Amino acid sequence: MKIGIYGGSFNPPHLGHLAAARTAVKALGLDLLQVVPAGVPPHKALPEHTPDKGHRKAMAEIFADQIGPFAQCWDVELERPGRSFTVDTLQAAAVRWPEAELYLLMGADMFLSFQSWYQPEEVARRARIVTFGRTGQRQELEQLQAHKELLDKAYGIDCTILTIPDGVDVSSTQLRQALPKGEGRQWLPKAVYGYLVREGLYGLHADLRHLDDETLRCVSYSMVRAKRLPHIRGTEQEAVRLAQRWGADVEEMRRAAILHDCTKYESVERHLAICAQYGIELDEMERSGEKLLHAKSGAALAKYVFGESQRVFEAILYHTTGRGDMTLEEKLLYLADYIEPCRDFPEVEEMRRLAYTDLDRAVLMGVELSIQEMVERNRVVHPNTLDAEQSLRRGA
Repeated sequence: MKIGIYGGSFNPPHLGHLAAARTAVKALGLDLLQVVPAGVPPHKALPEHTPDKGHRKAMAEIFADQIGPFAQCWDVELERPGRSFTVDTLQAAAVRWPEAELYLLMGADMFLSFQSWYQPEEVARRARIVTFGRTGQRQELEQLQAHKELLDKAYGIDCTILTIPDGVDVSSTQLRQALPKGEGRQWLPKAVYGYLVREGLYGLHADLRHLDDETLRCVSYSMVRAKRLPHIRGTEQEAVRLAQRWGADVEEMRRAAILHDCTKYESVERHLAICAQYGIELDEMERSGEKLLHAKSGAALAKYVFGESQRVFEAILYHTTGRGDMTLEEKLLYLADYIEPCRDFPEVEEMRRLAYTDLDRAVLMGVELSIQEMVERNRVVHPNTLDAEQSLRRGA
């Protein structure tokens, strides 16, 4: 097994880091990539106002999730007291993955100072050294090549230099200076930027109740796993089209779709805490069902944290179960979630056709399919779903 160890301050992680990580995984054929945020960097102190280790771990987790399912954050250095020496991390990696072939990934600045590291020869003995620059320009590559030859001559270390296609010439230092001035967001993964906004890091002090659409997307994306994003984008696209077809407020439906799954990956305890905080009543089925809970907690955040309207609140609240006498907005989000472009089940094309020709029949079809699925799985159907079926049948 080939495992990449990608260490750094990641303060914050940006698109340059992302491009480097993806390039390394592909070029080296890595099976796993461990993103390792430094606890206490040995060569220089963390800048003033650096977020605490909890935030830095959260940023690294979001960043790793953006790289791909083969990447994860390893907090070994954040949890280890004292300075974060790479040799200690590699020793820990050897214990954790004794059969693995380790690759140590680093940017150009760290590579050019490698001979000043603590026990550089031991580091090189334990892992293959891999470096990449930010720009990929000839001058930078020549500098890296010259240093590679120096290390080979001095220590017998044979290093790998990777060229990043379309390298992103940006640094975390530049971003820390730019973000308080309202600049630099284009150099950050959307989910990372959303986390900074949500937590008010690096001088960002946005009013969460008055976010523009793109910032709201970033915040929503920061709250879910990357694998969920195609569904959220598809639901937004479908919700807008349905709103235009049936005369609902397009902007409200857009924002309902952006937020409808924002608590999808929260724990049951966190769902319950959110609902308790904002006075969302739950029945017994909802208290024990994560699929049901995320609609309730997500609706609560939409209204009370992000300032969305009562229509948006109720559309999210009932987007998994439906209910009797659904409002137009509730029907549209229910359908958008059901038929967005990523969905693939035998009846989906017929539902998509009905969604733009006979709205109630389309919603009824979705409700009936949900009931059928629950019955086949020997699960209890939520009363709201049964009420929705009866209500829609009466109107048919």
